[in-house]
Amino acid sequence: MDALYAFFVEPLSYDFMQRALLVAILVGTVSAVLSCFLVLKGWSLMGDAISHAVLPGIVIAYVIGLPIAIGAFVAGLFAAVSTGYLKDNSRIKEDTAMGIVFTGMFAVGLVLFSRIETDQHLSHILFGDMLGVTWQDLIETAVIALGTLVIVLAKRRDFLLYAFDPQHARAIGLPVKLLHYGLLALLSITIVASLKAVGIILVVAMLIAPGAIGFLLTKRFEAMLAVAMTVAIGSGVLGTLISFSINGATGPCIVLIQAGVFLVALLFAPGSGLLRRRLA
Repeated sequence: MDALYAFFVEPLSYDFMQRALLVAILVGTVSAVLSCFLVLKGWSLMGDAISHAVLPGIVIAYVIGLPIAIGAFVAGLFAAVSTGYLKDNSRIKEDTAMGIVFTGMFAVGLVLFSRIETDQHLSHILFGDMLGVTWQDLIETAVIALGTLVIVLAKRRDFLLYAFDPQHARAIGLPVKLLHYGLLALLSITIVASLKAVGIILVVAMLIAPGAIGFLLTKRFEAMLAVAMTVAIGSGVLGTLISFSINGATGPCIVLIQAGVFLVALLFAPGSGLLRRRLA
């Protein structure tokens, strides 16, 4: 009992742990919902691309005195639009365009960061610093996350049809272009909300694993959303508590738990689990 108390209750006596757990829940919820659409749409690499492409926006925003969140959002949206432009106006495919855009922008960000003296730590931007989140960071994350959730859930049927069959969505009169760039904008702003928690590199795992786990465990979208949110919030809370206990990095602890859950789902998912099929 003493061990359980020390693990689950004692961390709550610290303000920084209270903030970290709240941020984990917020980021986990919005990332899980959006990850379902990304997995169905086949846009997992897009999340990776935008998460890396925000770095130059962060550095430039710092230099000119703007909030880092604004710079990250503008850079992420620019990367998404640039990828779409290259795909529509050249012979290269979308995955190739993503690779060119996000590696180029990430390299620009690294060069700018190395040439400009700042009091920002690169490791915090790359890997996150959930235990160092302030109340101002928490409020900013909450506003972004809740706003994104309201939009995505309100238009989830349109986004779902667009993800499954864009041609049918266009045929029944849905604004496909608006849905396309709207989803990219929501993806960019979700990455901005997650930067403080897990950083640029690990945010892509938060945007893929919950949706992938939900996809393996169920064939209904509403159930997929529920599974993804449960996994994301549960891993966020548990990973934060584990990182406190072992004095480790919070973001990687969260992602490792999600990776473990994904492996279990891959092996034992009803109907499609690798071990289940082998035993059957």
